[in-house]
Amino acid sequence: MTDVRDKKVLITGAASGIGKLLADRLGAQGAELILWDINEQGLTAVKEEFEGRGMRTAVYTCDLNDRQAIADTAARVLEDHDHIDVLVNNAGVVTGKDLEAASDEQILLTFNVNTLAPVWLTRAFLPGMKKRNSGHIVTIASAAGIVGTARLVDYCASKFGAVGFNEALRLELHRNELDIKTTVVCPFYISTGMFEGVKTRFPLILPILKPDYVADLIARAIRGNRPRVVTPRFVMIAYLGRLLPVWLFDRLMDFFGVSKSMDEFTGRSGH
Repeated sequence: MTDVRDKKVLITGAASGIGKLLADRLGAQGAELILWDINEQGLTAVKEEFEGRGMRTAVYTCDLNDRQAIADTAARVLEDHDHIDVLVNNAGVVTGKDLEAASDEQILLTFNVNTLAPVWLTRAFLPGMKKRNSGHIVTIASAAGIVGTARLVDYCASKFGAVGFNEALRLELHRNELDIKTTVVCPFYISTGMFEGVKTRFPLILPILKPDYVADLIARAIRGNRPRVVTPRFVMIAYLGRLLPVWLFDRLMDFFGVSKSMDEFTGRSGH
């Protein structure tokens, strides 16, 4: 187990949702929190709340859709804090539209925030981790990075990219004999509001997840250096499903209601 006490933990998308809940848990365990979000007002409120409870908290407003903004903000963080021990790439956005109904700008935003921002952030803080030969990079992906579904074509593609990024990075770090940990988290739909309106056909095996449960799971995974978290465990069946003929795999997705899970989606943008 890894003690996060006095570790410098950077979490993106931390003004609300899973990001805030995870920050709350790690801060309560003694971590020094470095929180990013595009929502300046939300960050200010979180900082006041956390500091009022004795947590060390620094906040940085950053638009993860802007690569230069990421670079500039990362440089400020390194100037202020010297290094990062744990990087949690949590921020995400979802359009929730059929592919042709999404605008070019919405699709670019999805990939910039969900796929490329973790790459730019890792490139910014990895050199320091390599220098110390320690660190932990956490990628909050999605079950949609394992199984595709309708009305999530751009989102699924972006999360498949995030899952692939984590896997290749893990192997590269191992190949270079570096003691830097990675964790990828692939949850089913979470009731944060981001996926408001989604449905599940079999809630006993594919439940809409509670945010507190997922935050607890991620916190334990960080402390335990778990390389992969897939929840609920039933989602793991998708890996076996890849061995089936495509037509049969698609039938299974229909049977379990995955293909229609977004039919009543209303949602909101971001975590």
